[in-house]
Parts: sequence; C-alpha cells; structure tokens
Amino acid sequence: MNQMRIRATIGALLAGNLLACAFAPSAFASSHREAPFITRNPKIDATDFYMFRSYQAGRSDFTTLIANYVPLQDAYGGPNYFMMDPDALYEIHVDNNGDAKEDITFQFRFKNTNKDTQLTVGGKKVSIPLVINGGPIADTNAAGANVRETFTVTVVRGDRRTGTRAMVVNADSGHSAFDKPLDNIGNKSIPNYDAYAAKHLYNITVPGCSAPGKLFVGQRKDPFVVNLGETFDLINIKAPAVEFSANAEKGAKDDLADKNVTTLSMEVPTACLVSATAGDPVIGGWTTASLRQGRLINPTPKSDADVSKEGGAWVQVSRLGMPLVNEVVIGLKDKDRFNHSKPSADGQFADYVTNPTLPALVEILYGSAGAKAPTNFPRNDLVAAFLTGIKGVNQPKTVTASEMLRLNTSIAPTAAGMQKRLGVIEGDNAGFPNGRRPGDDVVDVALRVVMGKLCTLNIGCAPADAPAGALRFTDGAYLDETMVNTSFPYLKSPIPGSPQK
Repeated sequence: MNQMRIRATIGALLAGNLLACAFAPSAFASSHREAPFITRNPKIDATDFYMFRSYQAGRSDFTTLIANYVPLQDAYGGPNYFMMDPDALYEIHVDNNGDAKEDITFQFRFKNTNKDTQLTVGGKKVSIPLVINGGPIADTNAAGANVRETFTVTVVRGDRRTGTRAMVVNADSGHSAFDKPLDNIGNKSIPNYDAYAAKHLYNITVPGCSAPGKLFVGQRKDPFVVNLGETFDLINIKAPAVEFSANAEKGAKDDLADKNVTTLSMEVPTACLVSATAGDPVIGGWTTASLRQGRLINPTPKSDADVSKEGGAWVQVSRLGMPLVNEVVIGLKDKDRFNHSKPSADGQFADYVTNPTLPALVEILYGSAGAKAPTNFPRNDLVAAFLTGIKGVNQPKTVTASEMLRLNTSIAPTAAGMQKRLGVIEGDNAGFPNGRRPGDDVVDVALRVVMGKLCTLNIGCAPADAPAGALRFTDGAYLDETMVNTSFPYLKSPIPGSPQK
C-alpha cells in the first residue's frame, strides 16, 4: 500500500473514529476501558491526553502535557485507593519532525512504600489496614500516612529504549525522587486537600532545557464529560440534528461528574520540545504505558512487594493520542493490537479507515432527522483533522500520516476567559484539534467534523459532500474552560471520598 493510500485509509479510520464520537459520545469517554486487555489492568489505562500552549498568565512560553490514567475512580474507593503500578512504565512521547517516531520521551516510574504502621492490641503489635494511621494529613510524606508513593521522571532523546537518558530533578532540592499526594480520602483525613496537593507541585530542571518547568502527579477530578449510559444503549439519546436548541448542549447528564482520575502533568519550555534542526513549530504527542514481558505469580508472598516477579523487555499495552480512536474505530479483535502499536505502523489499520461504519450507522438511526453521512471517500477532511494536521494550522512541514495529537506551538495561546470550547471550528486556532486543552469539548467538535463540518469550509472536501455538515450536532454533555482551572496543573481538585468534616 503506498503512502497516499495509507494516509487516506487511516484518515477514513479517524473519520469513523470521530463519527463514533459524534453519535456515540460514550466512546468519547476518550479512552476509558477501551480494549479487552486494558480492562484487566486499570492502573495502566490512559483515559485522556492533552497538549497545549500554557495559557496561565506569564507562562505562554511553555507547553503543558497532561496524561490521565486509571479511569472511573470512585472517590470512596478505599482502603487502597488508586496508587499507580510500580511494575509499569508510563510515558509521554513527542515527535518534533513529523516522521511518526518519538524524538523526546518522558518516562515515569513509581514506587510504593508500606510504612507498616502498627498498633498494640492486647499486648501484640498488629499492622493497621488503612493508608493513614489516625492523624490528619497536611504535609508531603506526613507522619500520619501509612503509605508513601514516590516517582521519578527520565527524559529520553531519540528512541524511547535506546536513546540518550537523563533524570529530571527538583529544581529547588536537586533530588530526582518526587512525592505523590495521597488520593482525596476525605475531609477528616486531609482537611485542606488543595493546600496539601499544592505541596506536591514541583519546579523541575529538565536536562537540555534552558528554563525550569513544572511537574504535578496526583489525583484530580476527571475533566472529561460524556453521556455514557444512554450512548451505549443503542445511542438512546435525542437526535442531535433535530433537537438542537439553545439548551441542547447542556441537555444530558455527565456520567463522569462524580469520578476522579490520576494525572501525570508537566509544563515544559516550548523551545525544549520543538526541533531546531527541523525548523518546524509543529509537534506531535501521545502517551503510552508498558509492562514487563514476563510475570511470575508468587503462591506464598510474604508482603505486597513479593506478590509477583516481573522481568523481560518492556511491552507497550496502552496508547492514546487523539481522543476515541481505539474506542469507536478499531474493531474489537484489534483493539489490543492497536494499544501495542506505534504511530509509525498505523498503516496496518487501514481497513478500518477506508470504509468507516459509524457514519452509516448514524444515518441509519437518524437519517430521517437530517443526519445524512458525508459522501466523500476517502474522507480527506478527516485525514487533515486527525492524521496529518490541517494545512496552515497544525500540519508539519513534512508529515507521515499517523494517529497522534498535533500542536502548532507558533500559535499564541488564547487567554483564560476568551477560549472557544469548540476550538478551531469556532475560530479559536489555539484549541482542538490544534492540540487539546482541558476545556475543549472534543465530543461536540468531533460530532460536527465527522458529519462534514470541514467540508463546509472546503477543507479536504466540498460542501456538497456533507448534507449535514452545517448542522450543530451535540451530545448534550457540556464542557468549557470554566470547568477547569486557569493555572497549572489546570485540572480541578479531586472529589473527596467523604465530604463531611
């Protein structure tokens, strides 16, 4: 298959992906439980990936990278809550020359230490069953915490496994190990969670970067919004093309409203991410998680650290760039295969792209209401939006068609309070699909683009190719910038497991 055909087919794939989102907003849980194997390993399940020019006042020279993991966290999920997997490798990759291969990778490794707090009961010392030992928590590695979770970050330049490696360090202390805050157990255990979490926001020195960045890893309120239940019930929602009104975009429930996630957040000098050699301001990004190839289960473990032995090469088992690709485009039999793959090999999924099924499904369900699928094949409009970038917006000077988030770092960030939640299609070129901000409503964007919005702008197709291209599709689960914060790490504090004091 030649490169042109690969691009076209993968474009169709993303088209389908978008379509899926469009009328299957549940799929827009972005990447929650999207593949069979990942449902068995929630600690390494990436839920959302964001990449954008920082819009915090005074930080416009920085780019923020956010990779969220561990979906559908119930705030009351004790006694273990949602620590990260110490046997996993979490990574954020950046491609800065358009060849669909990582040029910079940030690797996160975690370590959990059980302090084994004990109480004397009837003359015997007995280990307590909780992650806190009775006292309120306010400081990093507080005495009242029975578990300490730490992590390190390594920057790799070149291939993720064979490139040049260096440790990211705390710019204030010089240490390479960082503390991760406990999850938001409740207001009695952690009376002021915002202040406590803020003590885990670090200034960092990234080798090869001329200015310090910022780092935060910890639990946050899930910023994604989606109407999951009704969508999975044969898209049991009102027909967006017919029922649109001033309130339609806020007419459905957000099934993630009471869920938390764990975020890996970095703010890095933009000049450190772009390639001076390529001379191109456009970068691509995605996140992955990997496990060791071999695992032996210990039948008689002596501690929680002795339950299994991991060994062998790292094997990638989770992947996320653009939202919802694996959920609604890739066939069930290949979802784990996609999670194991790299962007440079995306041509293997071309069959899912050339003839996407979702647009046809939407037309079957809602065609009588005006939701007619676009007729242009291959869907070059979607190729531009999701596989190569849009020319003049976020397309690299040279590009290999592949699935990843792309950001033109030369486009100034839109200040807080001025952002358009629909990004590029609403005239805000600093928003999705030029990167992705936490307040971008990618579901509504995808709905409209999948149904041909770009055709109405003569991007990759003509208005006549999209009978429903001008309709204002929505899933009814509303998102905008007011639902997140205006400063790093941008995502709001997690919902407490117990709000009572």
